[in-house]
Amino acid sequence: MFRKIFRTGSKGTLVLTSAVVIGLLASSFAVASGEGKNLLLGKRNPGSNASAALSSETQIIANTGGYGTRQSNKSDNGGGAIYGCRSRAGGTERGNEPCVRARNLTDGRAFEFESSGGSEVGVIRSGNPDGAPFTTNATGVATGLNADEVDGRSADEIVAQARALTKVAAITPTGALTGGRGVAATGRTAVGTYLVTFDADVSACAYSATVIGGEGELGFATVEPVDARTLRVRTRQAAGDNPAADRAFHLVATC
Repeated sequence: MFRKIFRTGSKGTLVLTSAVVIGLLASSFAVASGEGKNLLLGKRNPGSNASAALSSETQIIANTGGYGTRQSNKSDNGGGAIYGCRSRAGGTERGNEPCVRARNLTDGRAFEFESSGGSEVGVIRSGNPDGAPFTTNATGVATGLNADEVDGRSADEIVAQARALTKVAAITPTGALTGGRGVAATGRTAVGTYLVTFDADVSACAYSATVIGGEGELGFATVEPVDARTLRVRTRQAAGDNPAADRAFHLVATC
């Protein structure tokens, strides 16, 4: 039968030849779309033509005690891998896949970052400097994590700020200041009556005074505001009808 086709003349031969060429072209076009094509080392795969980009997931599945794949670069200034994407905000929980995702299906680590030297292991940089570098639902302690600042303040600054919010005054029976924090002035105005002025507004603070002393000097104290920065302390004896008496006391204003 094939012998008869070739004997029909040049017209029959042309028809058969055209069919073969069309078939080859169609096959080449199908492979050029990307899927099913061999990986070309040292080249862009499947190519720079956007229409040739892969439209389905490429999977590499391994069953080995080591790593399923390994990427390395022996150059002294080259990286091992780079991943880019155009996924929108929200991550996996919103159906927007991140550029890189590691998931351990059992109870081991999902990732490790390690550097053989240098002053830092890595950097997290955001195009939005007000954004969070990362979030977590874990509540355990991150061993070895040393946070230099919280809300832009160092640990020393945070402690100093917390201390500054609590005003303290230690006053003698004569009205003299023997110790404290945030006190601007003190004085005795009458028997058992004292004024303590602080260096800031304490009108929104909680305050209390405690009489201190030895046997025979027991008593109690009351506190009342005079103005935004000044408190009046009255001290009394603990015995009898509680007459006014000069007593040493501690005054605390917690803001």
